[in-house]
Amino acid sequence: MSLPARFINSLTSEEYLEIEASNKVRHELVGGEMFAMAGASNAHNIIALNIAAILRNHLRGSGCRAYIADMKVKIEAVDDFYYPDVMASCEKATAGSLYLTQPFLIIEVLSHSTAKTDRREKLAAYRQIVNLQEYVVIYQDQKRAELHRKDERGAWQSAILGENEVVYLEASPNGALTLTINDIYEDVEFTEANV
Repeated sequence: MSLPARFINSLTSEEYLEIEASNKVRHELVGGEMFAMAGASNAHNIIALNIAAILRNHLRGSGCRAYIADMKVKIEAVDDFYYPDVMASCEKATAGSLYLTQPFLIIEVLSHSTAKTDRREKLAAYRQIVNLQEYVVIYQDQKRAELHRKDERGAWQSAILGENEVVYLEASPNGALTLTINDIYEDVEFTEANV
């Protein structure tokens, strides 16, 4: 779908949501501009699904939910919208909700085309979400994760985790969740194609 000329320069969130609702290709809205989302690899999908399945089970009974791929997050401070690979929120969303504003956890799986955006732009944008406590970046071409966590003073701390390490997520209302690197990468076959 091509955009009308009046939408090319700067969209409001209402205009973006209207266009996105009728579009077959997903787009993120950053600084008033829409950016098409690239398709994901097999490894990317397996990793995101592994994490979402474990997270969903962990959150069961808490009133909080895990979301994968098609639920948007709105960064209210700048009126931008992103599609995180996995997120968790205790926000009361209705069946027709198109986006969340208060996730406590966001996880992105890196691809070659999104690595810089996920590690810089999205890190800066997601840190503006008041409720966000943890942001995790997962590599798909090697067993590696970056964990960014807000401490009790509101300062962000970072750690890089590799093979045989554990991603320890503290923000869940059901208590801490421990994800082993092997749990995250279960069924992922590393080949030259995803390195």
